[in-house]
Amino acid sequence: MREFITILLVVIFAPILGGLLNGLDRKITARMQGRVGPPLLQPFYDLFKLFGKEKIIVNQRQILWAIAYLVLIVTSLTMLFLGSDLLILVFVMALAAICFVLGGFSSKSPYSHIGSQRELLQMLAYEPVLILLAIGVYVTNGSFLIKDIWTRPEPLLYSLPLVFVAVLIILTIKMRKSPFDLSTSHHGHQELVKGITTEYSGPYLALIELTHMYELILILGLVTLFWIRPLWMGLILAFISFFIELVIDNICARMTWSWMLKITWIGGMMLCLVNIGFKFI
Repeated sequence: MREFITILLVVIFAPILGGLLNGLDRKITARMQGRVGPPLLQPFYDLFKLFGKEKIIVNQRQILWAIAYLVLIVTSLTMLFLGSDLLILVFVMALAAICFVLGGFSSKSPYSHIGSQRELLQMLAYEPVLILLAIGVYVTNGSFLIKDIWTRPEPLLYSLPLVFVAVLIILTIKMRKSPFDLSTSHHGHQELVKGITTEYSGPYLALIELTHMYELILILGLVTLFWIRPLWMGLILAFISFFIELVIDNICARMTWSWMLKITWIGGMMLCLVNIGFKFI
């Protein structure tokens, strides 16, 4: 019963919090650029407007992959709140990203295909770091279970500081921020077409946007694990990380995919390996 209530709360409140953070993102970004910006609730206005539009699809597979993407991200988020296996959670997140890619490949649009290819490159960049995060947690705790992190006497950040820096690097990719916003063209001035979501519209594009709200809470939840006791410290750490990503987004131009791979593999992976290696010394 307790698990059911937890899942219900996650499903209901996670997109609300994710939408508010997206609204705050737009507001802070506008202030950094000397603009007023849209209302805080603008992401919800956009979402409801999309759900009210006409249903137009390229093929039935497009709907299937969009729904699978949403279901798997929600599953990952509930696994996080239930204290499940971190390594399995990472694999479920990877499967969700693959569904997103297949949704892009399901149409014949060259722009959608290019966006899907770039999404695959982003996966190659951040997935190794997420796997090394899970390995680092196992080396530190002797278990992949997230609930074992909750009972640690000291914050995980003390044991895995370099891994935390690596997570911040890939957080830029997962939040789809510059300089690594390659697959969906988050900033309209960078490309004329949207990328992987080019052929999505109306309610089906709303499903993708809703999934991104869940995903934002998921990745910030992973950041919170580095300082889970007391929880308010972990929430502050997650918000600081969120703000840092907004600053990076506004001061950096978008880089090429090769730069992304170099920074995440040479920088992020090496930080993780050095940190984990010191645990054996």
